[in-house]
Amino acid sequence: MGVFGSCEIRSRIGTTTSMVVVLSFFVFQAAARTIEVCPNCVHRTIKEAIKTANTFDTIVINDGTYYETGILIDKSLTIVGRGNPVLDAQKGPGIMVIIADHVVVKGLTFAHVATSYIEDHAAIRVKKAKHFHISDNTIIDGFFGIYLENASDGIIVNNVVQGKAVEEMSSGNAIHLWYCKRVEIKYNEVSGHRDGIYLEFVDQAIIENNVSRKNLRYGLHFMFSNDDVYASNTFEENGAGVAVMFSKNIRMIENIFVRNWGKASYGLLLKEIYDARIAGNRFAHNTIGIYVEGSTRINYTDNIFERNGWALKVSGGCLDNTVSNNDFLDNSFDLSISQNINENRFDGNYWSTYSGYDLDKDGTGDVPYRPVKLFNFIVDRTPEALVLLRSLFVDIVNFAEKVSPIFTPDNVVDHYPKMRKIH
Repeated sequence: MGVFGSCEIRSRIGTTTSMVVVLSFFVFQAAARTIEVCPNCVHRTIKEAIKTANTFDTIVINDGTYYETGILIDKSLTIVGRGNPVLDAQKGPGIMVIIADHVVVKGLTFAHVATSYIEDHAAIRVKKAKHFHISDNTIIDGFFGIYLENASDGIIVNNVVQGKAVEEMSSGNAIHLWYCKRVEIKYNEVSGHRDGIYLEFVDQAIIENNVSRKNLRYGLHFMFSNDDVYASNTFEENGAGVAVMFSKNIRMIENIFVRNWGKASYGLLLKEIYDARIAGNRFAHNTIGIYVEGSTRINYTDNIFERNGWALKVSGGCLDNTVSNNDFLDNSFDLSISQNINENRFDGNYWSTYSGYDLDKDGTGDVPYRPVKLFNFIVDRTPEALVLLRSLFVDIVNFAEKVSPIFTPDNVVDHYPKMRKIH
């Protein structure tokens, strides 16, 4: 996962949820039975097999299509697919509901759950359960794919969740968590939903090595969630990449935010975030790389901002933030600040538009750099002026402000700009 990755995550979370689930479950396997489900078996339906099974038995679902909904897992079981079994809801309500601890669901395909404006139907739903393991499943057209509520200490790993969302009002989220703790979401591919991954009131979660693309609203969206880590994920071609709101102690490490384009689209949106670290990420080809509002004590370091409309756009109420050791490469605007009083630091970055010199050859420019341009100031107040972006007029305006700064914030300065790319 890289220099910022696994060591920091493990030290914050402690003993991994993965180990807890595996050890607590497999200690019971010696006495467990295996029950087969298939069209020619003794048990022809999944519900029948669950009713017959004892705690910690394994149910093997063989190749075939099973037209079942409302499958209730009310005891600790392992449910495994063999071949490519399909659980088809035929546009009916949710397929599987887990209410017991120590449940494994692996190797199944879930399909065609009904859209509802009243109920959150889901292919797999986990309610008030612990130590669950949901892995290696495919969910197609599931409305909500995997839905967790009041669940904890579980793993969602290596699943593919594909939706057919057309508009936000009639679509669900691929992976949805509400009031959960200590959940790992790893190596999943999610697409075609309202939000790829959604967290609300979720603490101590790890979201790692997922790919979230082509979702209508956000690739990852979380609110009121604290002490979480998301690392080494890719957020591509979503309505917006990631939105993090009303949360604290978040670590956002080594993610890729790419091609999130649109009138109000961001690679990363931060609103009222406190004590966060944003490190080692790549923001490329987004309308806005990072848009931040009302956030305090955030450390932006070792990120790459490349060919975005705005690399970093700072709104009001942002205090005591540090932007250092980042590369700003060929963005239309590197930095925009709407507040007149700046209490943030911007030292030690590389700016591709910096034209200073380094007489002592120490790698740091001898002339401080002002990253907020006058034309940026104009566009913020008159967006229609953006049509002049590549014109000679813009170069003249920016040069005049550089010689005699009047309108741009005089204390937004990189005192130690780097002469060469850092990363």
